[in-house]
Amino acid sequence: QVQFVESGGALVQPGGSLRLSCAASGNSFSTYVMRWFRQAPGGQREWVATVTSGAATNYADSVKGRFTIFRDNTKNTVYLQMNNLKPEDTAVYYCNGVFPGSSPIWGQGTQVTVSS
Repeated sequence: QVQFVESGGALVQPGGSLRLSCAASGNSFSTYVMRWFRQAPGGQREWVATVTSGAATNYADSVKGRFTIFRDNTKNTVYLQMNNLKPEDTAVYYCNGVFPGSSPIWGQGTQVTVSS
């Protein structure tokens, strides 16, 4: 069974950059559609970005042009590169994977705090 573990969350200043990682254990990682979500304090969990098994990407309007999602199937890892971070990006970030025909699998989350 596939499991996901996020890492890379930190305290960063506005305008700074951070790269989150989501490492998968198990098999068939390259077949999964991978997504990043986030949940701000007191807020709802919202979708951030998607990368397909073919490496096509899509982004929420709030992060488009600042964030990049990409995957390295040789390392069973999906990344979220976050640039020009803003205080409103503060949230717990979760990775999510979907195998075709199956229910989503979630990681445990990693905290990103953007503050001066």
